[in-house]
Amino acid sequence: MSIVDNAVYVDGGRVETPPSLDLTFETMQRTGGIGWIGLYRPTLGEIETVAEELEVHSLVVEDAVAAHQRPKIERYGDILFTVLRTARYIDFEERVEFGELHVLTGPSFVVTSRYAETPDLSRVRTRLEADAELLALGPEAILYAILDQVVDEYGPVVAGLENDIDEIEFQVFDGDPSVSKRIYTLLREVIEFQRATRPLLDMIASLREGFDKYHVAEELRRRLRDVQDHVIKIADRVDGFRALLENILNVNAALVAQRQNEEMQKMTETSLAQNEEVKKISSWAAIFFAPTLVGSIYGMNFDHMPELLWRYGYAFSLGLMLAGSVVLYIIFKRKNWL
Repeated sequence: MSIVDNAVYVDGGRVETPPSLDLTFETMQRTGGIGWIGLYRPTLGEIETVAEELEVHSLVVEDAVAAHQRPKIERYGDILFTVLRTARYIDFEERVEFGELHVLTGPSFVVTSRYAETPDLSRVRTRLEADAELLALGPEAILYAILDQVVDEYGPVVAGLENDIDEIEFQVFDGDPSVSKRIYTLLREVIEFQRATRPLLDMIASLREGFDKYHVAEELRRRLRDVQDHVIKIADRVDGFRALLENILNVNAALVAQRQNEEMQKMTETSLAQNEEVKKISSWAAIFFAPTLVGSIYGMNFDHMPELLWRYGYAFSLGLMLAGSVVLYIIFKRKNWL
């Protein structure tokens, strides 16, 4: 069995730590105590074994083995089935890792099935075992303490996300080309975190509605109200993170478009400048082409050519070259090509 910790409590004190589940169930019946069974990534067979011994309804088993559930709390008779989404911020990777925790709470037992490295339920056990008066209030005290631990571990996640958003703001205005991918990734994490925290408000409200019906102790009521206050603050901050990231994404898109427009403008200006240079080169090439054409024609060594023996032929050809160049220069000048 994937048992992390296994204990039986009587009047708020740990009386035994059975080495197997069979002995746990025997001790619970013998002492009339509360069993707290902690499992880590249990298999279907392990969950069915626990459910059979604790006489848990088959619908609870079906719900317990379903993975990737949203946070919820459901009551099956005198048994509560709670699904919590855990989160931890991995600093060196700058990302949020999400997990899942199932808590099965009955009149005389608590079964926790953890499917991630968090939360650290050993801290919850240690804190409760140090407060026998609180632990003596029963399985509800364990459930509320677990809720408190899960919410407390959201704190570093909020701080990590806030730091990432601050870094992204600098990247956006520094023109970092890789920032778009980081914004999108962080936005997905914030949305996932939002899905983990927002349902807790309805879950806690549901628990509070049953205070009078199930005669919940005043100390537990006070502690749950405190957890609710923390959840409200975290949920509001996460909502703010999402709105801020969406605005940053829009601003980044606008800045990218602006930079692209500036690049296009520079390219256009460069192209226009090149066109002006091409015009000038073409104009001078045409001007020099006119005398070259005349000179090329009369440079051909044929005996029978018009005006070849004309007395003023040389002067006429020079004048023709000059006149053609001047005319072309005037035309190109008027067109602002020169």
